[in-house]
Amino acid sequence: MTAQSRFVPLTLCVLTVSDTRTPDNDSSGDYLALSLGQAGHRLHEKRIVRDNRYAIRALVAQWIADEDVHGVLVTGGTGFTGRDSTPEALAPLLDKEMPGFGEMFRMLSYEEIGTSTMQSRAFAGLANNTFVFCLPGSTSACRTAWEKLIRAQLDATTTPCNLAGLMPRLRET
Repeated sequence: MTAQSRFVPLTLCVLTVSDTRTPDNDSSGDYLALSLGQAGHRLHEKRIVRDNRYAIRALVAQWIADEDVHGVLVTGGTGFTGRDSTPEALAPLLDKEMPGFGEMFRMLSYEEIGTSTMQSRAFAGLANNTFVFCLPGSTSACRTAWEKLIRAQLDATTTPCNLAGLMPRLRET
């Protein structure tokens, strides 16, 4: 679908997955919430959930069931430690994967952190007609993903095409 001539604000949720972050020190979640607002989108809800795959899945399932929510930005839980479980929590919810997001994120990340980007399991997809983006927990990784990938794709005026422009066609059968 081609770009539209006017910006269309989307309603987004932000989830921080962490055993240590609190509302006082959630720099990644705060960055995403602030940035989506500055881009003209609406924040539906911002939450912090401990790294527990069932708690993560339950909250995101609730958000994607809400027809007013167009996208979910998740930060944290995408690494390789024993507690990192965001991919395992959310992959079962996806109707379609967006492999290009993870590939592009790691390519861009390589320029910033070198081979350490191999440890990132950042991914994205579509769940119940809602875009889901899962990012590493660092604020710099969230900044890279938002500024270099997500922001433009959630802007209906981005040419030649964008994810926001697909919204009216997501329910086609």
